[in-house]
Amino acid sequence: MKVLVTGGGGFIGSQLARRLLRDGYQVRVLDNFATGRRENLLDISGDLELVEGDIQSYERVHNAVRGCHLVAHLAALPSVPRSVQDPLTSNATNVTGTLNVLLAARDAEVGRVVYASSSSVYGANPELPKREDMTALPISPYAVAKLAGEGYCRAFYEVFGLETVAVRFFNVFGPHQDPLSQYAAVIPKFITTLMAGSSPVIFGDGEQSRDFTYVENVLEGTTLALTKPGVGGSVFNIATGHGLSLNQLVRQLNEVIGTDVEPVYEDARPGEVQHSQADVSRARQELGFEPAISIDEGLRRTVEWFQQASVAAAASA
Repeated sequence: MKVLVTGGGGFIGSQLARRLLRDGYQVRVLDNFATGRRENLLDISGDLELVEGDIQSYERVHNAVRGCHLVAHLAALPSVPRSVQDPLTSNATNVTGTLNVLLAARDAEVGRVVYASSSSVYGANPELPKREDMTALPISPYAVAKLAGEGYCRAFYEVFGLETVAVRFFNVFGPHQDPLSQYAAVIPKFITTLMAGSSPVIFGDGEQSRDFTYVENVLEGTTLALTKPGVGGSVFNIATGHGLSLNQLVRQLNEVIGTDVEPVYEDARPGEVQHSQADVSRARQELGFEPAISIDEGLRRTVEWFQQASVAAAASA
């Protein structure tokens, strides 16, 4: 069985491709490498098909989808701050690109499309934990685009009979995540900053909390969403079910790394939600999902990877 992973050169997509290969699937990757990296696929490049192209091109997507039984749609232009600065490009990739993937999957009679959505769709809804049946109140262009993608998935399921499943990721972290981009996720940025003996920057008072989810948990949830029968048209939170504040995160990372560095604080950024914590009971009941790796263990593994990568980079310099 062949699976197309859009965004397969990215942090999550490349590890999903590796997981699917290990599980015995044939894998094809579609990526334009705007945010993904070729080196993420180096060790498996001989085991998969690579199609270079942008999901904003229906023709390119259609060519990539042809002959695939399943599609894991992870391609996106990530980052809330990036979407605030450039809503038009965020919309073009995350909405029009998703529509192209769904159209191509429908036309190729694909068995199922799993769409990587985001916890950001809950937005200004203050209720915790976040449940899939809650009202979505997105407050950033990125979140609006992700919710629109979910809407298109539902429409294609209802109108065209295309099996779609949306999985809402919550602040995914782990090895291979890029710490250098101005839009980098907080955990790799904090780890590399602390390893350098510098103070990590927290936007706001640091009491905002997130359901930080180790990447292996996300790979498990996504694989289940691809393969579990009878869940077409559904939406699932994929997370740990536990919240951690940024201040707590810095303290835990200091402990794991062996540093004692205080953060510095700057003004909060627009479009950011204050608290995010998932209710994963639906994914447990319907997918059989279990977030097996705790944030403590995930942070330990991630720090260890960055430390090894730092040693390797120094040795090759």
